[in-house]
Amino acid sequence: MHNILVVGGAGYIGSHMVKYLGNKDCSITVLDNLSSGHRDAVLAGKLIVGDLANIGFLDKIFSDNKFDVVMHFASSIIVSESVKDPSSYYRNNVSNTLNLLDVMVSHGVKQFIFSSTAAIFGIPLYTPIDEKHPKAPINPYGRSKLMVEQILEDYDHAYGLKSVCLRYFNAAGAVPEGEIGELHDPETHLIPLVLQAASGKRSDITVFGSDYDTQDGTCIRDYIHVNDLCDAHWKAIQYLIKHNQSQSFNLGNGRGFSVQQVIDVCREITGKVIRVIEAGRREGDPDVLVADSTKAREILGWAPEFSDLETIVNHAWQWENNYQRKKLG
Repeated sequence: MHNILVVGGAGYIGSHMVKYLGNKDCSITVLDNLSSGHRDAVLAGKLIVGDLANIGFLDKIFSDNKFDVVMHFASSIIVSESVKDPSSYYRNNVSNTLNLLDVMVSHGVKQFIFSSTAAIFGIPLYTPIDEKHPKAPINPYGRSKLMVEQILEDYDHAYGLKSVCLRYFNAAGAVPEGEIGELHDPETHLIPLVLQAASGKRSDITVFGSDYDTQDGTCIRDYIHVNDLCDAHWKAIQYLIKHNQSQSFNLGNGRGFSVQQVIDVCREITGKVIRVIEAGRREGDPDVLVADSTKAREILGWAPEFSDLETIVNHAWQWENNYQRKKLG
């Protein structure tokens, strides 16, 4: 049995990971300050409410428990917000992670799974993007994640702390059962925004740019189902336990879908009218962002199960409907 601490396990990806681990032979402890996570999204294990900024609190958790692996999902993730308030992003994403790593080292816990991002690469020089692509983040969010990856390299060399960094492209979807899903406030991800326009939660969806060098003029992104991300994390745990070596992997479908394709599929799945407002490009948005996940496939034996856009949208729509019904009582 693995004894696993899931930091940020009440958030979007973290809560899906906790549900996934609940179906494995694991003892699960969730640590979350609930600033953006949701208590009722934690479907397995025990929840401890607290903050990584409190080193004494962290030390007590590690004194009271014997963890084999720590999974770290807790971070601030809104790019535009990181530009306006970089201090909070470096404090939460870097300084608080340092607190966690230092307590791990002091208690002899030396296996760590880190939730990273494609934002560490910045504007792509080529696509699909593999692990050898230059790392040149263009915003504090991406820089904060790259800083942690660099810190992990140093902690491996100095303290023997082994880690796997998993760089997501666009996490999307929800568990097929519809129990939990994407619930950010504010919501910034395309698929839930389009589905909220379909459900009437918002009046329209804004498309930023229709003059990209793509087939339909809208930018292309790589959407990876959240359950497939969970499977990659589970395989990363097995890799760490078996090989005790640090690694990093890019996680994506390896195929891109345009903003217009997403809207079209959402219209098809929901059968709803979705009003679109066109606006200019956002600064720093590249034409195409697609992952090369060959390394994860070859080393981890990982392959996406829900790779088609229709399934990803369908699962997200089930969650959106369930959530709206739940709110209405």
